[in-house]
Amino acid sequence: MLNRLLFQRIDNSSLIAFRIFFGILVSLECFGAIATGWVNRNLIAPKYKFPFIDFDFLQPLPGYGMYFYFGIMGLMGLFIAVGFKYRASIITFTVMWTATYLMQKTAYNNHYYLLILISFIMCFFPAERSRSLDVKQNPKLESNSMFAYVKWIVVFQLLIVYVYASVAKMYGDWLDFSTIEVLMRSKKSYWLVGDLLQEKWIHKIIGSVGILFDLLIVPALLWKPTRKIAFFLSLFFHLFNSIIFQIGIFPYLSIAFSVFFFEPETIRRIFFKSKIPFTNSPIILPKHRNLILLGLTTYFIIQLVLPIRHYAFKDDVLWNEEGHRMSWRMMLRSRQGKGKFKVVDKNTEEVFIINPKDYVSRGQERKIFAYPDFAWQFAQYLKKEFAEENREVSVYLTNSKISINRKPYEPFIDSKTDLAAEKWYQTKHHDWILPSNHNKPKK
Repeated sequence: MLNRLLFQRIDNSSLIAFRIFFGILVSLECFGAIATGWVNRNLIAPKYKFPFIDFDFLQPLPGYGMYFYFGIMGLMGLFIAVGFKYRASIITFTVMWTATYLMQKTAYNNHYYLLILISFIMCFFPAERSRSLDVKQNPKLESNSMFAYVKWIVVFQLLIVYVYASVAKMYGDWLDFSTIEVLMRSKKSYWLVGDLLQEKWIHKIIGSVGILFDLLIVPALLWKPTRKIAFFLSLFFHLFNSIIFQIGIFPYLSIAFSVFFFEPETIRRIFFKSKIPFTNSPIILPKHRNLILLGLTTYFIIQLVLPIRHYAFKDDVLWNEEGHRMSWRMMLRSRQGKGKFKVVDKNTEEVFIINPKDYVSRGQERKIFAYPDFAWQFAQYLKKEFAEENREVSVYLTNSKISINRKPYEPFIDSKTDLAAEKWYQTKHHDWILPSNHNKPKK
């Protein structure tokens, strides 16, 4: 049964269509990042970029180099769409996009991480075997079929994303719709719908649909009787998200994934009318079957474990953020923080009160006070800055408090901890993050 599920050959029209959509969308994402100023705000203007911890060696190109960098990625997207030097193009894009993702996290987005995963997966897919310039240059490459595991890899990856996103929403502030209320406050100025989005009954609809849609959309698309309805609901849901939340290409990428759920004949009839249809053939196991199974098993075990790793840390991930990233916890909360950075010269005991605005952008400043890893990295940054003046310093974040979902501020980081002297642990709780009040035992 496993051999039939994974290694039966099926029509590849869905993969070819997705390659074209994917290439166009990532190209728009890259050129759009230049046009909207995203590249300048996050990779050029800031003095310090707040890369992922342990990836400080990845630094943006100097001057206007990142404009050329994103231009090359945009060009790779076009090459992917037309199937020109496909393998080299998709690998180049994957490496460059992954490096960009790791260079800065101020503008962190789960969708950027999903783009890494899909790009990585596409590196192994035979997506250039039809309707491509590669086939025109070498007709021997052409094929109208693919192994069924190509489809099921995409489907299972999407199932993981959506189900984990649904489960993550099943917590108090989402279930009482207060999170939705907070999210909608910033949309009040929207033309025509701004006031409507402030209504309680709208919050209930958005909150309930958010959970149910994420939980059921993949099964509904897989089941033929509900497929068309699910597709149109998906279309409405993602277009709503695109208009209201303005989250880049993700809604359209999600719509593009739909090609893997419809019958190949339907996709071929809509997009490739002249494409030769594929007729079923006997199952012929690939030469490296066991290696493929090992790779798939390893990949999906990682994908299943990463989103739940936060349970290995003390306290609530909504509070301490440990294990939050790469776990499909999307639009779950808002965080505001405040405090003061105090730098103490260890030799002279001279005290400096640091205003982060003198060092970082406004967006980075908000992150520094609200997220523990940002606070730690800023302390390390200050340590290096003062070291250039031959000063050995301690760095403290005093009066540190945060508010989650606009609730009352609570003490967050221990003001007695020298953050400059602390180490960062990827798999261990940091005791200088104070426990949240709702997890403290009642007296």
